[in-house]
Amino acid sequence: MKTISSVVEHYIKKKPFLQSALAQGIINLTSLSRLIKPEIQEELGKDIRNGAIVMALKRLSDDLEFRATHKIIKVLKNIGEITVRSSLTDFTFLVSDSILENQTELLEEVNKNKDVFYTSSRGVNELNIVVSNSLDSIIEKLFKEEKCTQKAENLSSITVKLPAENVSVPGIYYFIFQRLAWEGIVLYEVISTTNEFTIIVNDEQVDIAFKTIKDLKSL
Repeated sequence: MKTISSVVEHYIKKKPFLQSALAQGIINLTSLSRLIKPEIQEELGKDIRNGAIVMALKRLSDDLEFRATHKIIKVLKNIGEITVRSSLTDFTFLVSDSILENQTELLEEVNKNKDVFYTSSRGVNELNIVVSNSLDSIIEKLFKEEKCTQKAENLSSITVKLPAENVSVPGIYYFIFQRLAWEGIVLYEVISTTNEFTIIVNDEQVDIAFKTIKDLKSL
């Protein structure tokens, strides 16, 4: 049997930004109840009072804060070093039969200079390479026969070391990326391993992106 509480919770969980704002206590519950009342009534098939929705939202916000946000903040307070690299270029190529051979040659060039930045990821149809712009001409030479679908320049990377418990707490990445989105940060790429992740952003936004991530440690 559907209850007001269960229907309200289902509604809120479908809207991540609203869920987070509710958990942080920055939403007027009475105003929100009036806004969502028509959909809640339609789901339940009967008229309900605003006060009943407000109570459901109040219980849900208290539960969300304890159940999710508290655990996430505990992990984020233990964020490790944050490393920034600038002067990067982002290449995207369509996957081909020859592209791995070209990438092998590129790695040989990368190994000659340990100071350059290099990261790569491969999807089903695309291969992405982010490198220091000093390697641009080498990539253009090695991959001249490949189909380049995107080349973005003047980029920076921010690499964040996460505590080991990040893999057991749901919502870590959502919490971080949500705050980057609130600041209007455009993510060109996201590269992750088990205990760290790297975002690629425009040079003009790297300072605010760095501050946004750094501030998570003091929540």
